[in-house]
Amino acid sequence: MLKKNSPYDGLFFDIHGAMSVVGLDDPEGDFIIRVREVVGKKTIISTSMDLHGNVSWRLAQNSDLITCFRMAPHEDAMLSKKRAVDNLLSRIESGEGKPAYKAWIPVPILLPGEKTSTRVEPGKSLYAQVAPAAAQEGIVDAAIWIGYAWADEPRNHAVVMVTGDDKEKVTQTAEALANSFWNARSQFEFIAPTASLKESLDMAIASNKHPFFISDMGDNPTAGGAGDVTWTLKEILARPEFKSAKGPSLIYASIPGPEFVAKAMELGVGGKIDAYAGAAIDARFAPPIKLTGTVEAIVQGDEHAETEVVVKIGSVHVIVTKKRKPYHEEVDFTSLGLNPRKTDIVVVKIGYLVPELYDMRADWIMALTPGGVDQDLERLDFKRINRPMFPFDKDMKDPDLKAQLVPLSDDGVE
Repeated sequence: MLKKNSPYDGLFFDIHGAMSVVGLDDPEGDFIIRVREVVGKKTIISTSMDLHGNVSWRLAQNSDLITCFRMAPHEDAMLSKKRAVDNLLSRIESGEGKPAYKAWIPVPILLPGEKTSTRVEPGKSLYAQVAPAAAQEGIVDAAIWIGYAWADEPRNHAVVMVTGDDKEKVTQTAEALANSFWNARSQFEFIAPTASLKESLDMAIASNKHPFFISDMGDNPTAGGAGDVTWTLKEILARPEFKSAKGPSLIYASIPGPEFVAKAMELGVGGKIDAYAGAAIDARFAPPIKLTGTVEAIVQGDEHAETEVVVKIGSVHVIVTKKRKPYHEEVDFTSLGLNPRKTDIVVVKIGYLVPELYDMRADWIMALTPGGVDQDLERLDFKRINRPMFPFDKDMKDPDLKAQLVPLSDDGVE
């Protein structure tokens, strides 16, 4: 498509930044180089990213403008994308073209999003510095990437980048942001209390605050988890408190199971179902789970899940989906006939709660569950990230946080 419609004045490169591909160290870098080979060196590329993405040297070199979100949760996602497009159009329309300088600073910190939310300190104050930094004369944009904590590649670390036409201001601003990040490294903590799943369930069952939210953090699909780990659901259904319909009400959102969904559709609402779901992708911690209960709802047409089934097992409502889906909004539940506000316990495959769920919670705990995005990073077997790296090497010396000037994209694509 790029070949067909070329040439281009500008290109908006909209990526997350944490793509992982077996056998490749830098798939987004590979991707943008292939794009460059088609559009050529003159086209101005403006890259927009999630702050949990990774900025390799190659991605930085082949991007002329680059930015990322400034909020976690990502309430400013569309604003950030708009900023990237606005910057692109402005540089084209004004004739200023590519910014003359791009400062890149790798910061040897690797932390999960659940410890670096901009809702709380020190992330709040750190990211509050970004917009004023970017608004300076001679600077086009400034950004801080937390990086992606669950891949094992040399590019997995934090990064600061500043772009602009004033060399001194670009480098000094980048260095100031990088030093602020490094100096705050020890202050980052989980945004909410954490506990084992057993402790989390014990607290939720004993609590008189409803709905009590539990984050099934280790298998959060929005962070890169498979979304089909059955371990947490297995533990919930094994608890005696939930065996009876009179037990504490609990919603589990969700587990993918296309074969389960197909069988439920055959049986219809009210049907008694006995079928397996989950663990088609990630069965390391528990096998597919047998769900025996009553089909209470079947809803088709969701853009992510395609088909959703609610099955009642004891006092637990389990949402089973044809395709995996994160549950972020109240309507995700009410559209299925569920009322999370009047439910004792709501378990979601997510890390920090997105705003709508956060506002709904009466209480909340993040459970340290297993999965592809296990939040206990220090128990993971990293082999290929650059060391030393905080927090794995707590006594490491202060790193060199001098700005490195990235060659302009005109200078080549390697």
